[in-house]
Amino acid sequence: MTEQASDAAQPQFSLQRIYVRDLSFEAPKSPEIFRQDWKPGITLDLNTRQKDLGGDFHEVVLTVSVTVKNGDDTAFIAEVQQAGIFLIKGLDNASMSHTLGAFCPSLLFPYAREALDNLVVRGSFPALMLSPVNFDALYAQELARMQGGEAQA
Repeated sequence: MTEQASDAAQPQFSLQRIYVRDLSFEAPKSPEIFRQDWKPGITLDLNTRQKDLGGDFHEVVLTVSVTVKNGDDTAFIAEVQQAGIFLIKGLDNASMSHTLGAFCPSLLFPYAREALDNLVVRGSFPALMLSPVNFDALYAQELARMQGGEAQA
């Protein structure tokens, strides 16, 4: 009986499914943009959201948006919402928040990066080759920002 009780208390994490929730690509200056010297400026935006699906299941959606400008012209805008369903149980609130806010997005990012590269190459642009992202650091920054905002309120 104690073995079953200790098993139930053990934290559990399991990736159930990874999927693309939404994908978009726009190249508003095509084909003219292909005739210009290529000196791109890249803007990258990341966002995550979580949804409780009930029964210890959680959906995490990582949105990666990239805007590439060549001079003043927008070469392309690409966005992917890479999602995953995770079974997570036995975690305290702080650990659950960190898992959903940093660990799960870090698992989703390589899939999002690949989807964006594929999309951009199909648009006849060079692959983005986005650098890895430290979601633990981003999570810590957001936590500090939120706590700073509460302290000022």
